[in-house]
Amino acid sequence: MGTSVQVTPLCGVYNENPLSYLVSIDGFKFLVDCGWNDHFDPSLLQPLSRVAPTIDAVLLSHADTLHLGALPYAMKQLGLSAPIYSTEPVYRLGLLTMYDQYFSRKQVSEFDLFTLDDIDSAFQSITRLTYSQNHHLSGKGEGIVIAPHVAGHLLGGTIWKITKDGEDVIYAVDFNHRKERHLNGTVLGSFVRPAVLITDAYNALNNQPYRRQKDKEFGDIMKKTLRAGGSVLLPVDTAGRVLELILMLESYWADESLSFPVYFLTYVASSTIDYVKSFLEWMSDSIAKSFEQTRENIFLLKYVKLIVNKSDLENAPEGPKVVLASMASLEAGFSHDIFVEWANDVKNLVLFTERGQFATLARMLQADPPPKAVKVVVSKRVPLVGEELIAYEEEQNRIKKEEALKASLIKEEELKASQGNDNNTSDPMVIDSGKSHVSQESSRGGGYRDVFIDGFVPPSTNVAPMFPCYENTTEWDDFGEVINPDDYVINDEDMDHTAMHVGGDMDGKLDDAAASLLFDTKPSKVISDERTVQVRCSLLYMDFEGRSDGRSIKNILSHVAPLKLVLVHGSAEATEHLKQHCLKFVCPHVYAPQIEEMIDVTSDLCAYKVQLSEKLMSNVLFKKLGDYEIAWVDAEVGKTENDMLSLLPLSAAAPPHKSVLVGDLKLADFKQFLSTKGVQVEFAGGALRCGEYVTLRKVGDATQKGGASGTQQIVIEGPLCEDYYKIREYLYSQFYLL
Repeated sequence: MGTSVQVTPLCGVYNENPLSYLVSIDGFKFLVDCGWNDHFDPSLLQPLSRVAPTIDAVLLSHADTLHLGALPYAMKQLGLSAPIYSTEPVYRLGLLTMYDQYFSRKQVSEFDLFTLDDIDSAFQSITRLTYSQNHHLSGKGEGIVIAPHVAGHLLGGTIWKITKDGEDVIYAVDFNHRKERHLNGTVLGSFVRPAVLITDAYNALNNQPYRRQKDKEFGDIMKKTLRAGGSVLLPVDTAGRVLELILMLESYWADESLSFPVYFLTYVASSTIDYVKSFLEWMSDSIAKSFEQTRENIFLLKYVKLIVNKSDLENAPEGPKVVLASMASLEAGFSHDIFVEWANDVKNLVLFTERGQFATLARMLQADPPPKAVKVVVSKRVPLVGEELIAYEEEQNRIKKEEALKASLIKEEELKASQGNDNNTSDPMVIDSGKSHVSQESSRGGGYRDVFIDGFVPPSTNVAPMFPCYENTTEWDDFGEVINPDDYVINDEDMDHTAMHVGGDMDGKLDDAAASLLFDTKPSKVISDERTVQVRCSLLYMDFEGRSDGRSIKNILSHVAPLKLVLVHGSAEATEHLKQHCLKFVCPHVYAPQIEEMIDVTSDLCAYKVQLSEKLMSNVLFKKLGDYEIAWVDAEVGKTENDMLSLLPLSAAAPPHKSVLVGDLKLADFKQFLSTKGVQVEFAGGALRCGEYVTLRKVGDATQKGGASGTQQIVIEGPLCEDYYKIREYLYSQFYLL
């Protein structure tokens, strides 16, 4: 049988809740994504809590809360201790996302689900991989290979490919086939006939307008609002889609020569942009090419100002402005406070660029029609004063005294235990430190005196009180003292830990807002006020989520043609719609499991491991095809001494076989090849016209329903002339003949 594969959703099926799925491959358990929502509701993590200690590895796909928000809590409270894998941007930007979440909540509540140390501890366990890097697991995961590939949704966003015994399991959620300003499109379409594909139905019912039309509308609506005297609030994530929005604003402001100020406001805004500047190799080809030619970093911002404190915004010049502020859900953070202040002004605009999470303020405001008033809780942290401050200080003093008393009692008990050991010794030279004093006469007579040394308990083996003395056991050779080079190596984890605590800016300082929260030790409390906010400002939703739309998803799935398909993360309506479409047009095995419902998607193929004998291999001629080497083998099956199947040379002459052309020719690539050979070539009516007389066309489909190979032929039409034979020779050169 094929590789055993089971999929169990832990969160995020038939709804838009955070993503978290258990994928078991031959008993090795992967946790793919570990998301949480902006409510940080622990009840969502109950399924995860039941399996967390048994997980063998964690794969993270994107650097936002929905994909990795529960990681610190799971490692601290749920017993998750498995190694974690992600790309470098997901590691860095995910860390900043969690910092921003923590600071946003610490300002408005007594948030205690996790701390900054918990975040650091969780992210230090991450092993970072580059795109297309094959990482071979060891131990229990021996034989399993994991590799991240471009997803195209967020910077560093990943499609995970898990391979075992030649069978691929692909995890592809939140992908985008469109090339954007700072990201390349997904490579999902390059995978053909994987054994299992796990993907989402989030956008299955949505179709998007053309990008140029959408981008122009985005800029025009803001320009209209600003020129009318209003301000624009864009609730955004910390370090994800906001990067694309920043580049759009930079481009539009430059093209239109606008002078209205634009602010990017999060607790980690400057650190975010500083890190992003170093990730150019993870961005689109056009950005990398531009940097090579001009040496200008596209994230050296000219119009967008980075601020990390709301006071900076309040001190800015009055007048129309654009503010990109976290969080996108409006549940907490600067965006929540700014919305409460700006909502009552009819001139202002709140522009949503992504769908709000379920049951959040952003989702309520995106309803059709939008509400005219909403109830919100406005909270802030204020220092203690007066009687509250006195009571707090008295309580702290009481706690300190209790701790000091406990420490002294422990020290006393340790001292007594040590003295008891000394009294029991038979050595006449040992001091009897149990006596409270020794007479002066005995002292003059040369007897020993008790010596009291505060904070130091002499070892029981000593004959007299003495301080510790350690013998220097340094080794020496002909060149001097022998040193251990490892003692002078700075670990990457230590550097990352330090860098995260000092921020990522060039001055080596924390973002001001984060630093003030981190180092502010003044006693404070949170006061909350529930109020009704009249929503008189304009509300608009424009889709800049950076996900493939329904039409594109269906086309991509038809091309990939997986043997088995698992649908997750999407509304019940969207999931059922995509399921029925795929059953009809993609493959016959489509699953949409419920929470904690384990489905077995083990391949129906029969796979066997065989050993190639040396006699057989000595006569085989391999030809390189991409990353592989291929050959035609005629052999018979036998067994080795260890009872393992083996392929042996045929005892008789091999029967003849039809020639096989191996390769996948794309007419567009062949057109470029012919152009380099000096052949005039052009597309006409779906065919490739070569020279004056010869035409090439593809006939048949590359794939059929269920992922089976279809019949595909390349037909050469034209008279038997010199050009015909030359084109045919060029065509054969694009294939391998076996």
